[in-house]
Amino acid sequence: MNYTIFRVGVGLMFFQHGLQKVFGLFGGVGGTGMGVPDLTSLFGYAGLIELIGGLAVILGVFTRLSALIVVIEMAVAYFMVHAPKGAIPLLNGGELAVLFFLTHLLMLKYGSGKWGLERAMLGKEVF
Repeated sequence: MNYTIFRVGVGLMFFQHGLQKVFGLFGGVGGTGMGVPDLTSLFGYAGLIELIGGLAVILGVFTRLSALIVVIEMAVAYFMVHAPKGAIPLLNGGELAVLFFLTHLLMLKYGSGKWGLERAMLGKEVF
């Protein structure tokens, strides 16, 4: 049960970032009021990954696959956006990218756990 709370909590936080990027909710990106981006841009793809990946993790559907995609996204985000500003995540603004990378790395190993929709519907995890 503790892992399920962790998985759903991380999924909710990640899903909110997707809502912020894709729909401009919660004050838009970084509170700038920035609205809906071009969904075919790198920023738009990141928003879609966060929206769909966050929802999949919350529900426990294809959790490992979603986590793999998110791990790749967060590595790209960190090295493209944050690392050029310096090596220390706290100073380069990359601490969330690192935290989401690590939490999704854990989900990549453990999947949805006991309480996931995929397990309830299929009796097992497919991926």
